[in-house]
Order: sequence, then structure tokens, then C-alpha cells
Amino acid sequence: MNYKSFTTFKTSAKDGVLTVTFEFGSVNVQGQEMLADLNSLAMRLERDREIKVVVFESANPEIWVCHYDTELLKDMSTEAVSRDEVELLDLQSVCERISKVPQATIAKLEGFARGGGHELALALDMRFAARGKYKFMQMEVGMGILPCGGGASRMARQTGLGKALEIILSARDFDADEAEAYGTINKALDPDEIGDYVDQLANRIAQFPAESINACKRAVYESIDKPIDEALKAEAYWLYQATSKTPAVKRFTIADEQGLEHDIENQRNWNDLVMNVQEIN
Repeated sequence: MNYKSFTTFKTSAKDGVLTVTFEFGSVNVQGQEMLADLNSLAMRLERDREIKVVVFESANPEIWVCHYDTELLKDMSTEAVSRDEVELLDLQSVCERISKVPQATIAKLEGFARGGGHELALALDMRFAARGKYKFMQMEVGMGILPCGGGASRMARQTGLGKALEIILSARDFDADEAEAYGTINKALDPDEIGDYVDQLANRIAQFPAESINACKRAVYESIDKPIDEALKAEAYWLYQATSKTPAVKRFTIADEQGLEHDIENQRNWNDLVMNVQEIN
């Protein structure tokens, strides 16, 4: 798959991991150019089973992705519309499409991610932030609007209701350790740790079957929106999607024939064993 010809970021691929490095103007502003690039990227990822993990980082030492372009916001309608007439905004649609790609997506946050930039990070599967460098903010209430790139919709799913409202209504900066405590990121790391941590995680995930990664994502995302009985059915559905397209049954058969589960050393060393199993295809 060709991951070239983007104007707002550069890409590099190695061993199933695609690294997307934002590099656009002075602050990586989130305008139509970036949304077009992200939409094109998502279209390619949807058809690709060689790339299994996508890491989003920035070449700018201070900013991951800036807020949404005010040039576009000034043209918003001042007329209220009904629920029947309202349509998704471009930022909402692109972030949602990115969130649904079959690959695992990781935000490597080593700079500011405010407004729409933070909403893009929330649309990714995992987020890791560097202490002393990362800050996030949803400033929209102070401008007279609300987070409208999925921030108001996704925040409470990450943090819970009270924390989401505090983040949105305070319109203040939160640092990496606060973000970890609030649940908007997976982990806060020292600047000299984040690179190795994200690389090791991405490379580990990239060794697993593509269809299993996709099935895991789908089952987890569906579980958020459904009652438990429906979520369990969705879980079973995605299980069979995985077994129909991966060597899972072959791996289980070999394990059973060799009695591997009854070996105490295997039970002690599952962290390594699960990687060794990837040789069975």
C-alpha cells in the first residue's frame, strides 16, 4: 500500500508498524488539508492487512496537533437547526473514520494537544504522553461553543461523567500526570522513556494476526454502547470472525496435542509464549 503524497504529515513503515509524523506549518493546525490527509490515510488503512499498528507523532517539539482551524470556525452557521436536520461535521466524520480502521492506533504525545487536536487523540485506541511536554485542553466553552470533534461524546467514555464535565467546563490545561489520573491517556512517561515504551508496544502488537487485532477492537468498542447481554453476543460474533480468518484453531490444536497447557513452565512464561505462538500459521 502506498502511504505517500500527504501534505500535513510524513509516513514510514517497518515490520507492520506505520509511523505518521505530523509536520505542517508552525503549529500543525487542524484544517481542511489535515482532514483530507487523515481521510485519505484511513481509506488506505481500511484496505491494508500488512500494516497492523499506526503510531501518530509530531515533528514539532512543542505541539502534537493544534486545535481546529479558526478560519473554518468563523464560517459556522449562527442559525440553530433541529435534530432532524443536523449533519456530522467534517472533524467528527474524519475522527470517527480514523477510530474505526482495523489497525491498532496509538498517539505518542510529546507536545500540546488542545481542542480538535485532543479530540483526534481521543479517537485513537491508545494514548501515551510525555511529562513536562504534554498538555491538553478543551477550550471550546470559553469560545461559546462545545467540543465538536467527538470530545463531548468521547470524553465521558474515557473519564466518567464528573471528570468529563470538569475538563470541558474548566477550559484549562491538564498535564500528563493529570491526564493519566483522569483517564484521558493510558500512561504518563518521562520524555526519555516514551519512545522505547511506544516502540515496544507497537512492535509487539504488530506480530499478532491482523484480523484478531481488528476483532478485538470491534468487540471492545461495541461493548461501550450496548447492554451486557448484547455486548456478549457481539463478543461471540467477533470471536468467530477471528477464528474464520486466523490460525487460531491450528494453534489451539497443536497446544492440545502436545499438552502445553499442563506444563507449569508454560504457565509461568505466557508473556514470552504468546509471542512464540506467532510462528504457527
